[in-house]
Amino acid sequence: RKAILEVHVKGKPLAAAVDLETVAKETPGFSGADLANLINEAAILAARRNRKDITLQELEDAVDRTIAGPERKSRVISSKEKEMFAYHESGHALTARMLPNADPVHKVSIVARRMMGGWTRFLPTEERHLLTKSQFEDSLAVLLGGRVAEEITFKEMTTGAQHDLEQATKLARKMVTEYGMSKKLGPRIFGQRQELVFLGREISEQRDYSDKIAQEIDEEVHNIIQKAYNTAKRILTANKGKLKHLAEELVAHETLNEPDLDKIFEGLAPQPTSS
Repeated sequence: RKAILEVHVKGKPLAAAVDLETVAKETPGFSGADLANLINEAAILAARRNRKDITLQELEDAVDRTIAGPERKSRVISSKEKEMFAYHESGHALTARMLPNADPVHKVSIVARRMMGGWTRFLPTEERHLLTKSQFEDSLAVLLGGRVAEEITFKEMTTGAQHDLEQATKLARKMVTEYGMSKKLGPRIFGQRQELVFLGREISEQRDYSDKIAQEIDEEVHNIIQKAYNTAKRILTANKGKLKHLAEELVAHETLNEPDLDKIFEGLAPQPTSS
């Protein structure tokens, strides 16, 4: 990615202090076209800000826009909803901080983008081509951390967790039906999937298992999600003070970067997931 970025910054006024390796590390999964658009977006932002060159701030903001969409500054929310968004995102971030197989939290924000009231950006420490069951389990706990934080703090559930629940359900089902990670059902794949090879997209699934197995799949998916929920609840209940501190800082500043988070999380170390 660094080499691709170097190609696309040629002829553009890049600030001398910018390290493209840092930008490359922040863009896992970006295609060549994504990286080209990123540089163009950063150049546009620099021009709008009347800067003579493109700084790391423009590149960071361009990454955020590419991942989460443009800021919706016109969106007006109540102070109560702002607080709820802050606790929700803090739940994701604090859960991730406490799990050994979760990606480090790079940024947390409650500035609205697209349909999101807030978002948390993670930054993998290394390129991965294989994922483990432990990584999936910790990812599920992080996904559910937002909902758990709402319940712990407000004794209530909101619609804010819809996308998280959708992702968690899909991931847990894949663990069972595609990756053979269910102890009960064993190392096999359930369902024959047909794909449009030239598009690389799944178009249909042929069920090749009984109603009894279908029920067991649903039960395993439920068990995996419930275990992750319990993990997030254990972490956030034990660290209510940090959760409150993080949420209050988010309400005050709206966006927290890695150095800010490190100060808030000082003294916290990842803990093994309970089996």
